[in-house]
Amino acid sequence: MTIAVGGATRLTESGLSITEWKPVTGVLPPMSAASWQRAYEQYLVIPEARTVHAGITQAQFKTLYWWEWAHRLAGRLVGIVVALPFLWFWRRGWIASALFPRLLSLPLLVGAQGALGWYMVRSGLADRTSVSPYRLVAHLSLALLIFGIAVWTAAALGRSGAGRLRAPGTVRAVVFVLTAGVVLTMMSGGFVAGLDAGRIFNEFPLMGGQLVPAGYSAGTGVRNLFENPIAAQFNHRVLAVLLALSVWSVWLVSERRWTANLRRWMRLAAVVALLQVGLGIATLLLAAPAVLAAVHQLGAVALLTVMLVASVDAVDARI
Repeated sequence: MTIAVGGATRLTESGLSITEWKPVTGVLPPMSAASWQRAYEQYLVIPEARTVHAGITQAQFKTLYWWEWAHRLAGRLVGIVVALPFLWFWRRGWIASALFPRLLSLPLLVGAQGALGWYMVRSGLADRTSVSPYRLVAHLSLALLIFGIAVWTAAALGRSGAGRLRAPGTVRAVVFVLTAGVVLTMMSGGFVAGLDAGRIFNEFPLMGGQLVPAGYSAGTGVRNLFENPIAAQFNHRVLAVLLALSVWSVWLVSERRWTANLRRWMRLAAVVALLQVGLGIATLLLAAPAVLAAVHQLGAVALLTVMLVASVDAVDARI
């Protein structure tokens, strides 16, 4: 859910509304008219307020502020949820030695995520009208790493391995590649969001009446892939279509050759991928409305969850 709130914060262009980072005292929003006025005046001096939100009123600013405040609060709650149980179980000696490094990494990574989030916000406070797409994707990628560790650990808990066999090497490799493909496609979606590329060429399957749109190579070198909005949208489309076709192809193969557990996960992955493609196309055609785009992001998280659990089944992970 925190990932979805973060995506909505970006889609509503709210991420720069809080221009300070106060990890502890920042949990409280402005509590008086004077404090709201101070926050409003701090926002008015940054480039985004003078361009993207030129003429913004204090009432409009409050709407932006509440989105960003909710995002930061959600991040703090995640930190509490992972840190306090870890400290409690560790103190009582209930954490197996093999599991300790993985569980310790969660509160540490959540703390790093907060710092990285502020590093991202800082990129939009002086010379830019939005945050750096590179820092945004780094922030997203770390969130996916935290999520992946949590899901993998939860899925692997309680498995003794008795009566179970590891899937053949080729099956494990295919599942891992599909999982990596989901992550890569989500990261490419981060560049689409960071460059506001979802609100151009709102048609499908062509872009501007062409398969490869005009302006795809308008940038310079490798940076064109990550800084040119047209290239970002095209690349995300291609990756998403290739991923969906791959998931459906693997599902069809799995029905004939894979174990029952993996067949079930691949069936579910095929359904989620179909829904996700539909959500992606609808989001594109409607010029990325915030609610629909957030649901599209949740669909990506759902597909990643399915593939992570399938990966655990493929290796029969033991803790």
